[in-house]
Amino acid sequence: MEAYSMDLRQRVMRACDDRVGSQRRIADLFGVSLSWVEKLLRRRRQTGSIPPKPHGGGGRPALDESVIEQLRVLVQEDPDVTLSPLRDRLERSVSLSVIHRALVKLGLTYKRRRCGPLNKAAPM
Repeated sequence: MEAYSMDLRQRVMRACDDRVGSQRRIADLFGVSLSWVEKLLRRRRQTGSIPPKPHGGGGRPALDESVIEQLRVLVQEDPDVTLSPLRDRLERSVSLSVIHRALVKLGLTYKRRRCGPLNKAAPM
């Protein structure tokens, strides 16, 4: 979710300064939450500024680049492998969604057909 624009922040502050209404009324008027208006006022009071804080950066990836490369090799060795066996071969305690996201990052597919041959080389 992106931060609210500076224009909106300035308009909300101007409405608060002009005492257009209560904080709840101002929040409703601009389509923001009451808590956001309260936090914005508190921030201006404490720091004197209202721009959004920089992005925190997110969490650490569950798999580092060496493990992702190992995943690529495992899929090359056995293209018909599914997520659960891949996780077992990596010997990591991560969720299947972590494996899925790593495969997407690598541009690899893992979708298997429920009926029919596993790959083009298999007889029909």
